[in-house]
Amino acid sequence: MKIPTTLKHKPVVVSENYEQVDGRYARNTDAKGLSLGLAQWNDRGKVDISAKVWRYTGEKWSRQSEELPMHRVLDLAILICSSTLYFQDAYRFPKLYDPDNTMIERIGLQGDAMNVSVCADNPMIDNDIKLFAQALSDDGEMVGERLRILSRLLNEMGY
Repeated sequence: MKIPTTLKHKPVVVSENYEQVDGRYARNTDAKGLSLGLAQWNDRGKVDISAKVWRYTGEKWSRQSEELPMHRVLDLAILICSSTLYFQDAYRFPKLYDPDNTMIERIGLQGDAMNVSVCADNPMIDNDIKLFAQALSDDGEMVGERLRILSRLLNEMGY
């Protein structure tokens, strides 16, 4: 299915077969494509690149399609990597985290730092963190494949 090019987001680079590789939702998803393009929120004289997940309901392109600035996509990738690394050793804690020190990591960005921590404000955190860890484990092969590809691409780019 072709991603529309007449809407406010202007695709430049596309993956129009995303429904075939959408993780555990592959071949049974409304996420039909991904694109990098000119953001729909661009003002005159100001151009931002955004990433977009294109959803199709079977009848029309969905308003639930998500568009994110590229740096936020990368920030989400950083958050995924930090979390995945944390959960490799979380078994050391009886609750999979230390209730007295919920900070996982501070990652320096743009002169400050992005705090990554266990959400102690979640009243169901003790149960939810176990479910999260299990889902992360269940998806380990799928996520690992993507992380290996990301690592290879970053290495090829010189990072």
